[in-house]
Amino acid sequence: MAKAVEPKLAIFGDSRKGPVAEAIEEFSDFIRGRADVTVTCGIEDCTSDMLEGVDYAVVFGGDGSIISTARQLNQTEVPVIGVNLGKLGFLAEFSVEELKEFFPRLRSGDVVIERRMTLLCRVLCEGAEKFRSVAVNDVFIAAGPPFRMIELTMSVNGQNVGGCVSDGVVIATPTGSTAYNLSAGGPILSQEMKAMVVTPICPHSLSFRPIVIDADSRMEVRGVRVNKGTTISIDGQISLGMSMGDVVRVERGGDNFLVVNNPLRTDWETLAAKLGWAEKPKYKDV
Repeated sequence: MAKAVEPKLAIFGDSRKGPVAEAIEEFSDFIRGRADVTVTCGIEDCTSDMLEGVDYAVVFGGDGSIISTARQLNQTEVPVIGVNLGKLGFLAEFSVEELKEFFPRLRSGDVVIERRMTLLCRVLCEGAEKFRSVAVNDVFIAAGPPFRMIELTMSVNGQNVGGCVSDGVVIATPTGSTAYNLSAGGPILSQEMKAMVVTPICPHSLSFRPIVIDADSRMEVRGVRVNKGTTISIDGQISLGMSMGDVVRVERGGDNFLVVNNPLRTDWETLAAKLGWAEKPKYKDV
């Protein structure tokens, strides 16, 4: 076994939330003398230069906190350890107690790090870029006020896919396939896949079904008819209005979202535990 070393950690969490502050304090006491905490940040307060030399980013909170942190870490190659203090915690794979149990493996380097793909979203107006962002989960367009259906046209690699009259569309990564995409009726993608899933939101057609496309494809969405409040959203956290003539271009953003896996459970066990996937029917006793 490799010699134990003191890993350099960055700790992320919203200390204004009581349970988060308590969990960070408990973990900090536990790792005193066992790890080097180089920086402690609010969820959106760290800059890339502050993370130089960091081995792992430990994020306390829910999936939203991890997604926000992952966008910041996109170019740093710092693996994320998610500690679930939220409701669902699909990406936050560890509890505080599980992380304590796992910590000797972290010190010895006996960890499995999974690379997950992200998306790059650019919004163009008359050929000029007016917005750019990385997305960890998804890019979606929502109809917005006054809540009339909107009409979008879509193309993949310059080839017309068709028009869609609906409440919008979701373009998701495999990580995001279990988020808004799943709620909108889209498929679950294995995290090891390199692909994008495109799912219409309440389409006014029985035949417009979700599609899965290669990760290296370039997806473009144009608004034929939009509402005053039609919105483009990145991971449900960053938003901007969509106007007629805007082109939303979505393509692979890289595989720079690094996640430390919890060896105590598999992705499929997490899916079953968190979402009740593949549960048997519940029969009444006769």
